[in-house]
Amino acid sequence: MKPAVLNTSLLLLSAILASTTLACGRKPDASAATEKSGTAKSDTAAGKVAQQAPTAGGTVGKPAMFLAGDTARPKLIAGRNAHDSVSFLSAIRAGQRSLDKWPVEREPLAGAVFPAKRIVAFYGNPLSKKMGVLGEYPLDEMLAKLDQTVALWKKADPSTPVQPALHLIAVVAQGAPGRDGMYRLRMDTSLIEKVYGWAQRKNALLFLDIQVGKSTLQAEIPRLLPFLSRPNVHLAVDPEFSMHYEREGLVPGKKIGEMNGDDVNFAIRTLTQLAKDKHLPPKILIVHRFTSKMVLNAPAIKPTPQVQVVMDMDGWGPPWLKFDSYRDYVVKEPVQYTGFKIFFHNDVKKGDGILTPLEVLRLLPRPLYIQYQ
Repeated sequence: MKPAVLNTSLLLLSAILASTTLACGRKPDASAATEKSGTAKSDTAAGKVAQQAPTAGGTVGKPAMFLAGDTARPKLIAGRNAHDSVSFLSAIRAGQRSLDKWPVEREPLAGAVFPAKRIVAFYGNPLSKKMGVLGEYPLDEMLAKLDQTVALWKKADPSTPVQPALHLIAVVAQGAPGRDGMYRLRMDTSLIEKVYGWAQRKNALLFLDIQVGKSTLQAEIPRLLPFLSRPNVHLAVDPEFSMHYEREGLVPGKKIGEMNGDDVNFAIRTLTQLAKDKHLPPKILIVHRFTSKMVLNAPAIKPTPQVQVVMDMDGWGPPWLKFDSYRDYVVKEPVQYTGFKIFFHNDVKKGDGILTPLEVLRLLPRPLYIQYQ
C-alpha cells in the first residue's frame, strides 16, 4: 500500500462514525393505522411490472416509471407487519396522486440512461469496511454479489434493462477538521482510478459521491471534472454531511446536514456545461435525501437536457419507515427521476427481511436508481 493511501485509510477512521450514524433517523409516524399484511405474488407477475396500462390521470405516453401497477391490493412478502402494509399502501397512493406533477423528458438526448434503463449500484469506499459494500468484501466477492443483485432486478422487471454501477464516496466527511478546517477528506487520484477499473470490469458506470463537510460543491466539483469528462462517470451529492445554512459551525455526523436547491443547480450547471463542451451523453446527478430540510427549496432544482436528476431516498430502517420516507421526501416534491437505497445490514437490524425488487417496484414513480450499501 502506498504511503498516501495508508494515510488516507487512517484518516477515514474518523469518517466512519459520521457516515453511519444519522441515516433515516426520523421518528415513527404514530398516526399510522393497522392492516393485515399479505404475501407477495409469485414471480410470474414480475414481467408485467413495467407493462401496466396507464392511469386515467394523464400518464399516457409516460415511461414505465409513471404507469400504474397493482395498486388496488399490492402485497408485501410474508413476515411484514401491519405498520409496513399501511405505509406501503400510503406511499403507493401518494405516488399515484402525484404522477401528473412529475416532469418527464419527452425525448431524452442520445445516450441518456433514463428512462430506458434502471441502474443498480453498489456504494461505499474500499478503504472502509463500515461505509458500504465497496469496502466490505474482497473485490471478486463484491463484484459477484453485484452480478447476483443485478440478476434479481432483471428477473423482477424484464422489460427494463439493468445497468450496473459502482458508487464511490470520493469526498468523505470527517469528524476532525483536517489541515484546511473543511472536515472532509478527498480521495486521491489513484484510488478513484482503481475503482474506475473495477467498474470497467463489469461494464458498469462509476458515480463519484461528494460529502462536502464544511467545504462546498463549488470547491469540490472542479477537482473531479477530469473524471466526470468520461462518458461513464457521473456525480452524486450528499446533503446529510453539508454543514451549512442551519448547520453552520457543527461537525459532520452530529446533525443531519442541509443543501439548498441552488447548490444542486450549481452542480447541474457545471455538468451541463461539461457535457456540452466535451460532447458527452447526458450526465446523471444523484441527490441523497431522507428528511425535508436535507434539501431546502427542492422545487427550485432544474434539470437540463444534459443532466438527469435523481432524488434518492437514502434512509435506513424498517420497511414502513423507508416507505414513509419515500412518500414524504421524494414523492412529495417532484424533481425528475427517483432512487431508492437499500442497506444490506442496517435495514435488517431488527429482524426485518430486506426489501425485494418486486416490493420496491410497486412504488410510484418506480425508482430507476437502486443503491445498495
